[in-house]
This record gives sequence, structure tokens and C-alpha cells, in this order.
Amino acid sequence: MIYRLLCLLLLSSAPALAMGPWKSDCHGDTACEVGDRSYHVLEPDGWDGETPLPVLLHFHGWARQGNVVVNHERIAGATKLRGVLLVAPNGLGKSWNFWSPETGDVEFANRVLEDVAQRYPIDPRRIYVSGYSFGGAMAWRYVCQSGNDTAALLAIAGSIRQTEDCPQAPAQVRHVHGTDDTVMDFPFGPGGDTTYPVALWREKYNCNGATPRGDWSVRPFLTLSRVEWTDCAQGQVTLDTHPGGHFIPHGWIGWQLDELLGRTPTYP
Repeated sequence: MIYRLLCLLLLSSAPALAMGPWKSDCHGDTACEVGDRSYHVLEPDGWDGETPLPVLLHFHGWARQGNVVVNHERIAGATKLRGVLLVAPNGLGKSWNFWSPETGDVEFANRVLEDVAQRYPIDPRRIYVSGYSFGGAMAWRYVCQSGNDTAALLAIAGSIRQTEDCPQAPAQVRHVHGTDDTVMDFPFGPGGDTTYPVALWREKYNCNGATPRGDWSVRPFLTLSRVEWTDCAQGQVTLDTHPGGHFIPHGWIGWQLDELLGRTPTYP
């Protein structure tokens, strides 16, 4: 499938680039309007105003809005330092409708990305989709059925049902979840299987054999355990688990972006 955003850029970005650096009249706490809805966007530190940017499309948690995302140390703090454009849509009623395929939020997110592409020179080959809690589940829903190819899913403490049938998949999946999470409960599999949170993608990619990658951490008070599935007919799946509850682990988003961008992982 050809990512329709690439088509949009091929049609619209070249003339705009010829006119000089791109500028947007909305960023940070000032929301960008898309019809009767809106989103927030934050440029990375030191951006020259011209170089095409990777994008992290991040869906906020329940009772939040995108302005929280663009000011969040563990989200915006990661994108600003890595040359990534942060895009944070605003959910209706400060929430997301991810429960079934019949949701208007997927198409809304598509319109957001199309609007972003009109305002900024973005790299359509490096569109990363992320979210936390309800937003994590919305990120799963988006990559499952947006009609667009995406480079990676970076989901935190939230997912859709593992029994769903997704018509499409991102090139790579990365998911993190705490085993003591009682808000978006850790989805243990049969017999207490801790690899079940990514069962949907393992089946979608036709993966064989889990490969433990050991423990890792960026802060001494939280250790994560990583398992990967790389022997797949398509794609790759990475699962990080930790013994904590419902939160965004320090450094997790930055670590994933570094690996996806071919950088040496660092904190922050």
C-alpha cells in the first residue's frame, strides 16, 4: 500500500520548500484547527525550518488533551532532542473511541497528519504512532485500520483486544506495559503468559520464537525486561514489561526513537 500522505507531499511540498523555511501559525500550547477539531504540534530543538522531519503522532491519555503531551517531559522531552516533530491530536471529551472499528477518530487522525504535511516538511517514511493509556489503545486502533502505512507503533499501557483482526499493520511494533497495572490491566495470557500483550501482532506478522533480550533501564528505580520477535514473515515485535503500574516509563519513548532512527540510545 502506498502511504497517501506521501502522495500529498509529492503534490504539495516541493513548491512550498522552494519558497523557503516552513512556518506554522500554531504550535505548542496554541492548537491547530482541523474542521471543528484540533491538535497540538511541537517542533524539535534546533530545527533549521527546512529539513524534513520524522513525526511522532501521540494520542493523549484519558481526561487529557494534546497540550499536556507537548509539555510532557517523557514525551516532548524525547522528541525535542531527537529531531522529531511531535503531533498530539485532541480527543473529543478528552477521550478516544477505540473500542471498535466504527470510530471517527481514525479518520480524524488522518486529517491531522494531512494538515501537518501542509504546514511542515515531514518524512512520510518515518511516521511513528504512539499513545499512553486510552491513547495507547487509540494508537493500536489507528495503525490497525488507518489505511496508511506507518513505520512503527510505540504503545504504552494500553491496547485493543488481542483477538481482533487488523486489516493492516505497521512495519514494527513496540509495546511497554507494567505487570501491576490496574488501570489498563496487564493482559496476561493463558497460564500467566507475560508475552500476550502483543499476541495480535505476533500472529499478524506470522512470527516464530521469542528472543529474550534481557533487562535494561535508564533510571535505577525501574528495570524493564525485553522480548523480541524478529523471525517473522513481515515486521518485528518488541515487548518491554516492568513490575510497576500505569505510567510512562522514564526514557522509554526516547530509547525507542533512538533505536528506530539508528542512533545510539541515550537518556534523556
